[in-house]
Amino acid sequence: MNPAIELIGLEKSFGPKQAVRDLHLTVPRGALYGIIGPNGAGKSTSLRMLLSILLPDRGQVRVLGFDSALKAKDRIGYLPEERGVYRKMGVADFLLHMGVLKGLTRSEARQRALDWLERVGLGDVARKRCEELSKGMQQKVQFIAAVIHTPELLILDEPFSGLDPVNMRLLKSLIGAEHARGCTVLFSTHVMPQAEAMCEHIVMIHQGRKVLDDTLAGIRAGHQPNAMLLEPLDPSSGVPEGVRALPALVAIDACEGGYRLALAEGADLSATFAALAQAWPPARLEVVRPSLEDIFIDIVGTDLSPEQAA
Repeated sequence: MNPAIELIGLEKSFGPKQAVRDLHLTVPRGALYGIIGPNGAGKSTSLRMLLSILLPDRGQVRVLGFDSALKAKDRIGYLPEERGVYRKMGVADFLLHMGVLKGLTRSEARQRALDWLERVGLGDVARKRCEELSKGMQQKVQFIAAVIHTPELLILDEPFSGLDPVNMRLLKSLIGAEHARGCTVLFSTHVMPQAEAMCEHIVMIHQGRKVLDDTLAGIRAGHQPNAMLLEPLDPSSGVPEGVRALPALVAIDACEGGYRLALAEGADLSATFAALAQAWPPARLEVVRPSLEDIFIDIVGTDLSPEQAA
């Protein structure tokens, strides 16, 4: 079976700035991929070329077996970074309109709109105008517009931007449900813990270049643990001198629930575990693997502008 997405050598410049450089990416059907990187890395530009909103300067795009996303538009759902609804339209009418544009009959679109509004806790706003809704409500309505036609491929650009924790959790569950039914999901975010919590495969982009493309398990396996968390059996005890003297530890910092023990590069985990357990009896002792943010910084160094780091 053809992949859901194939990007072959994509490049895009805006004047002197090269936004995307020689991007190759293959996304299998039914996968859940996250594209991560700082602001200005080229994530949104890449998605817009994928969707034929922008044309690449060089390279090829294949989407659901076609050489253009426009040929598969009724099978694709898209939530852009720039949010927008038809503010003067009623909520249900807006969703009906979007469903019909994606090939649904009016009766199908209306029923799905009402069902989805109930599902996201907006069953009482169907007759309101979109401009009467809060920003968070409008974002949920726009997500419905992206999935109302049950797409095969769902593209989400910074989907969690501006959402409060409750609605962020709801949206994560809805994206998970779309993936569970077999939809291929590709979303971009500069908030790396979101991708780490949801994705099975991560693509990192920095300054328009792909710097990592691997499963989350593969990424973690390739980066050794960098710390341990220890909760002392006796919380009132200080850090024993024998622990401070362990050569495998380079820093000991108090944290919520205990202490974070930073490990020296190449530290012997088994030996360190045994030495810690003997010198400082733990109620809990666990290994901490580097986060995606740690790994990203390890790959690109500190080569981030203030705007990218924001």
